[in-house]
Amino acid sequence: MITSATTGDTTEIRPFRVEVPQADLDDLRERLARTRFAPAAPGDSWDYGTPVSYLRDMVERWQAFDWREVEARINAHPNFVTEIDGQTIHFTHVRSEVPGARPLLLAHTYPGSVLDYLDMIGPLVDPVAHGGRAEDAFDVVIPSMPGFGFSTPLIGGDWTMARVAAAYDVLMRRLGYDSYGIHGSDGGAMVSRELAVRNPEGFLGAHVLHLFSFPTGAPGEMDGFGEKEYAALGHLQWFQSVGGYNQMNATRPQTIGAALADSPVAVLAYSELFENFGNGTSLVRPEQVLAQASLYWLTNTYATAARYHYEEQRSGTDPVVSQGRIGVAVFKDDFQTIRAFAERDNANIVHWSEFPRGGHFAALEVPEDVVADLRTFFAKA
Repeated sequence: MITSATTGDTTEIRPFRVEVPQADLDDLRERLARTRFAPAAPGDSWDYGTPVSYLRDMVERWQAFDWREVEARINAHPNFVTEIDGQTIHFTHVRSEVPGARPLLLAHTYPGSVLDYLDMIGPLVDPVAHGGRAEDAFDVVIPSMPGFGFSTPLIGGDWTMARVAAAYDVLMRRLGYDSYGIHGSDGGAMVSRELAVRNPEGFLGAHVLHLFSFPTGAPGEMDGFGEKEYAALGHLQWFQSVGGYNQMNATRPQTIGAALADSPVAVLAYSELFENFGNGTSLVRPEQVLAQASLYWLTNTYATAARYHYEEQRSGTDPVVSQGRIGVAVFKDDFQTIRAFAERDNANIVHWSEFPRGGHFAALEVPEDVVADLRTFFAKA
C-alpha cells in the first residue's frame, strides 16, 4: 500500500504513497454486492441504531464510489512515514511558501482520519489565496494516529492519548520544529490537551473543539448555572444514551473488531457518529462518510482504532490540571464543553468561541470556520 525506501535508521523519514491494490477494491465491491441486511427495527428509525434504509442507500452509493479520487487527494500532498517509540507513524507534511509560517499539527478524530483535514490544507498553508493574510500561514503536519489508517500495524498495547502526545512531540522535533501548536477534535482534542499538560518548550498552544470536563458531584459546582449549562448537560446525557460504541470499545474492542474486519457494512454502520446518531444535525456529506469508511476498511484498522477507549479506561493516571495555553471552539450541534468545568481543569484557557452551525466533525462540515478560528487563536501566540 506504500512506496518507500527502507533503511535501518529508525529516525529516518521516508516518502510514502497510498496505492491500494485493485484486488482489494474489487473484493470490497463484491462484499458489498453480497450484503445481508438485518431485519429493520420498528419504524426503521435511528432510535435503535443505524437504520436498514440508510444502509441500503449508502451501500448503493459505496458500490459506485471512486476510491482512486480519494487516493489522489491524499497523494497530492507530500506524505511520509517514520518510526517513533517502536511504531510506524504516517503523516502528511505540507510546508507553506510564506517565510516564518507557524508549524501546526492537526490531530484527527475517531472515527476520522487524515481525511478530516484535507479541505483545510490549502487555506492554512496559502492563506492569501483563501481570503487571509500572509501572516496567517501555517506549515501543516497531519499524522495518522497509531493504529489508525496508515500508521499500522499497531505495535503493542498501552497506546494512550498521553503516549500519542509524546510521540507527536518527537515527530515535530524530528521535522525540525522547535516551536509548534496543535489542533484537535474528540480523540485529537484529548491528544492536544495532553500536549498542553506536557507544555513542552516552544509550545504555542492547543486549539480544541472539546474539553471533556464533567461534573464531579462537588457541592456547589453547578451554582450559577443557567439554561445554557443545563442544556449542555442534557446534550451530554443524550450522547451517553446513544453512544454505546464507547462501552463496547472500552470493554470488548477485539469482539467488535472481528465484525468490523470482516464486513464493510459493519464498518459503515458502526461509524454512525458521522451522522450524529441520526439526529438530523450532521452536515457531513455521504461521500465524506464513504471516504472514511473506505479508508478504515482498506487498511483494516477499525479494531486497533477502537482500542483507545480500552487503554484510556485502564491507564490508571490521576487527573491533572493543564497549565498549557488552550483555545476552545464550540460548535452548535456538537458536544457542548461547559466553561466552568473546563476552567476548573485547565488553568490557561485564553480563547473561547462559539459557532451557530456545525457539529462533531466541524473540520469536514464547516472547515472555513475552523480555519478562521485557528488563525485567530494562533495570531495571539
